[in-house]
Amino acid sequence: MTLSVRNPDELVAAIPHLLGFRPQESIVFVPMRSDLPVARVDLPTTPRDRELVWRSIRDGLTRYAKPGSSVGIVCITADRQMAEEVGNEFAARLDTIGIDTRVLLWADETRWADLASGDMGLQTDAARERIAARTVLGGRTQPAASRDSLAESLVGDRGPVAKMLPGTRESARENTPKLEGRWALSRVQRFHGDGVRLSDSDSARLLVAVESIPVRDRLWLDMSRGNAASHVALWTDMTRRAPDEVRAAPASLLAFGSWLSGHGAMAWCALDQVPEGKPYALANLVAAAVQGGMHPREWEAVKSLPAERGIDRASDFAPLRQSGQVGSVRHGI
Repeated sequence: MTLSVRNPDELVAAIPHLLGFRPQESIVFVPMRSDLPVARVDLPTTPRDRELVWRSIRDGLTRYAKPGSSVGIVCITADRQMAEEVGNEFAARLDTIGIDTRVLLWADETRWADLASGDMGLQTDAARERIAARTVLGGRTQPAASRDSLAESLVGDRGPVAKMLPGTRESARENTPKLEGRWALSRVQRFHGDGVRLSDSDSARLLVAVESIPVRDRLWLDMSRGNAASHVALWTDMTRRAPDEVRAAPASLLAFGSWLSGHGAMAWCALDQVPEGKPYALANLVAAAVQGGMHPREWEAVKSLPAERGIDRASDFAPLRQSGQVGSVRHGI
């Protein structure tokens, strides 16, 4: 999402809309042009934490940096002195990879300060309302109150679908995998058209269908930046309703669609819904893309490969070749 801001007050007001939630105790890197990703990390208060954060974000920023690239750094914390120390250190680190820090701000819950000029001001309702109006017109959902509330939004009533799974599996075994795959793709396309929430029976059938990797990959390859919002709506609902045994696929598809839409925070929350103890390759792929600061346009490049390559196009997506085991430190958005 691209937003035009006129002053520090509006820049601070824009951050929850860029991230999808209202951050606390964070440092946020906001690109002044669209060539760099937005990045948020927990405010690193020790030298070791700062080094880990730098390693986490450096490669992604370096990959997309061009001559003249610049960012705004916003440190959101009650501790202004810590904000000044951390903000200046990261501005210096960014300078070593050719990224200029155009704006360096501190913000708490009510105020902002320009750490370069010393200018200060209050965060105003007028600025928040202007930014909210622009994002609504752009079709952006309004931010969650916190990262925790964003995560909680992915947990719903999983009982109804759980009751239907045994019978659904029995019915699926009576059909061919090809037939189930065609039905799944048709059902998702119908959702793209009408946006109507799936019934419990259709939800159970779709969740059983995407346990098949070829079926899941057909739906994955259906994703584009043009229909990502519809996929996010569908897989958010499926993730909320999916019992543990069938949640890895919808949560991973939601994570991918969220990343494709620029919602890094929702992508991480979706990955947290993948049941632990069973490695899932698509989840690792999304984690690699988000943690590495990969731009969604790289998926569009894969999608543009010749159609006859079919499902094999997925193997050309760079994180898939690198995903293996993704590091456990999740500093990204």
